[in-house]
Amino acid sequence: MKIVDITTIVVNAQMRNWVFVKVQTDVAGLHGWGEATMEWKTRAVVNCVEDLKPMILGRDPARIDFLWQILYRHSYFRLGSIGMTAISAIEQACCDILAKSLDIPVYQLLGGKVRDKIRMYTHLGCGEISAVYESFESSKVIERALAVREQGYTALKVVFVPYSRPLEGIPAIKHFAKLVGDLRSTVGDDVDIMIDFHGRTTTGQAIQYINAIEELRPLFCEEPVPPENPEAMLEVRRSVNVPIAAGERLSTRWGFRRLCELGACHVLQPDLSHCGGLREARRIADMGETYYMGVAPHNPNGPVANAAALHFGLSTPNLLIQEDMLGDVPWRFDVVETEIERKDGYWLPLEKPGLGIEVNEREAAKHPFQQEILQQMIFHLDGSVAEW
Repeated sequence: MKIVDITTIVVNAQMRNWVFVKVQTDVAGLHGWGEATMEWKTRAVVNCVEDLKPMILGRDPARIDFLWQILYRHSYFRLGSIGMTAISAIEQACCDILAKSLDIPVYQLLGGKVRDKIRMYTHLGCGEISAVYESFESSKVIERALAVREQGYTALKVVFVPYSRPLEGIPAIKHFAKLVGDLRSTVGDDVDIMIDFHGRTTTGQAIQYINAIEELRPLFCEEPVPPENPEAMLEVRRSVNVPIAAGERLSTRWGFRRLCELGACHVLQPDLSHCGGLREARRIADMGETYYMGVAPHNPNGPVANAAALHFGLSTPNLLIQEDMLGDVPWRFDVVETEIERKDGYWLPLEKPGLGIEVNEREAAKHPFQQEILQQMIFHLDGSVAEW
């Protein structure tokens, strides 16, 4: 069995362009799918896949770790988030191929099931862009939170931390605390709340925000400071009594190593489409397990990424919860063929060989590449650039 081609399909989903990667073999009908979706870097990722392709054409896709090492080490310059996104999708597709050839689901390649279903959480609006990123008023938060609860979810995440300068005054802290308080009053104690800081704050400001909502018991606060400085994350963790999550913008086990060594967070959040793929995510999770850390993978991506996350979650002992954004576009599952099933806030296992998902290339072609909405172009009132 040999790799004969690697191609990409770009599907515009408003805020994001999903990038599906197809690895084709010389065995009739045998191919694999992965996902390399990366916000506002679509063209770079697609061309990176093209750059990497010649390195593994003609090689056996079943030698997954061997191919990963070629792509990672023979690139010489470390690839960063764009390159690792390309590698992640190729690796997922090779896992899909190997599992199909063995007539087993991908989770069997990762050690088999350790649970029977995967607890999910979603965002306000179930992932629709304006609801996720533009809910800064209590009335909208309450309305959208009730809609999430009606969908059967028992956990939700919000992204309404103010766009903050190095330090903000009392009004910003009170407004944030009121939003969290109104949300908790709306959903009750039976629904877990996660708060995504999106790296918008400094250590001093993040500590003030988190201490103001401690009594409301969020499940965790995510990425309270930008990812470049693990020591700053550690300062936040040591200064608050709310669990801290981090890692969506990190790749490979080496990117997560310092977080683990410092004990800078309680929950690791690798993104299977950025961190290096399924097996690398599992190495990250295993490393975190030795430090008693849970795993809550980041996944605002498309349906192929959903399938990969499902197999990862079924086979990872320290999985805490899994993100989804199934409401981002109404035709999400028209562009794929899959039997992924959600029930009472859980995903149920897929038992078909491979990832259990196929891209409908004809339907996908109805949504060609478009320049994404530049939602991250945020500025403070004085005109200075804000962390998105």
